[in-house]
Amino acid sequence: MILASTLTTNLAILVLAGFIGFVVISKVPNTLHTPLMSGTNAIHGIVLLGGLLIIGLAGNDAFNKVILVIAITFGTINIVGGFLVTDRMLEMFKSKPKPKPKPKPAGDEDTDRPAQPSERPTVVSPAGGREPAERGGEGP
Repeated sequence: MILASTLTTNLAILVLAGFIGFVVISKVPNTLHTPLMSGTNAIHGIVLLGGLLIIGLAGNDAFNKVILVIAITFGTINIVGGFLVTDRMLEMFKSKPKPKPKPKPAGDEDTDRPAQPSERPTVVSPAGGREPAERGGEGP
């Protein structure tokens, strides 16, 4: 009778914890998902360390060691997967590189190059002659 009562109590706690966890996580905004995932990975790393310590203290019972190895394996998969998901989500927030400008066709004029001496603008002098403009491009 005590075993059935304990099993029922533990099962009810498990179901309620799963339901409450689902409700809480579903209300987390997307911007907070990455920091929460990183925190969960850190906590799970501590749990994994505890599993490694317990496996050393498990004694000679093969069943306990097999269960602990399975738990440690799943914990490791969870940590690595969490870090991969966190890294992928952080990539979404990085700005995309700007596309490189396309090279200009050979026949187009290049407006960024300095004017050649023969292409400099000329200014009409008061005497009526043509003289090259000074650097500022302004006449007298």
